[in-house]
Amino acid sequence: MSISISGITKHFGAFTALRNVTLDVPTGELVALLGPSGSGKTTLLRIIAGLEVPDEGQILFHGEDTTRVRVSDRGVGFVFQHYALFRHLTVYENVAFGLRVKPWRERPSRRKIAEKVHELLHLVQLEGLAQRHPAQLSGGQRQRVALARALAVEPKVLLLDEPFGALDAKVRAELRQWLRRLHDEIHVTSV
Repeated sequence: MSISISGITKHFGAFTALRNVTLDVPTGELVALLGPSGSGKTTLLRIIAGLEVPDEGQILFHGEDTTRVRVSDRGVGFVFQHYALFRHLTVYENVAFGLRVKPWRERPSRRKIAEKVHELLHLVQLEGLAQRHPAQLSGGQRQRVALARALAVEPKVLLLDEPFGALDAKVRAELRQWLRRLHDEIHVTSV
């Protein structure tokens, strides 16, 4: 799914977080936003996801205006900087969460959820850790759980907000390479 961002401006009071931002991301591409702290990268991701509303401009997914579409209707998976995993849930339950909270008519059966979770845990190389809690995982493992959870709902667009910022340099480098290989396998448009 392509993403077109046109003339996005966002203010927080007197502070201008984004001014006239325009960007096109072709279907299936992996694009990185680079800039110093406070330059608006997270704000732009939040606007793409629908967590913030721009003051001006437009967001198009595959040519359709999604600027004012609800978060739940956008088909976006979001991996936050600090993972946002549920500490009281196991790895399995964290990955299954998005599927379990879907509206009743859209919710897969328990069997389908189990199949999907096991498929994703295999994809992110965490098959043997399904019953562990986040506190029992390394930072890199927690990051992969967060990614699996985001992918479980089969998003059209995957947004990653500084996904490796909290990791040490060696793990960060390994996970970047792993994410690139994963992206090449699943081809979901990613920012």
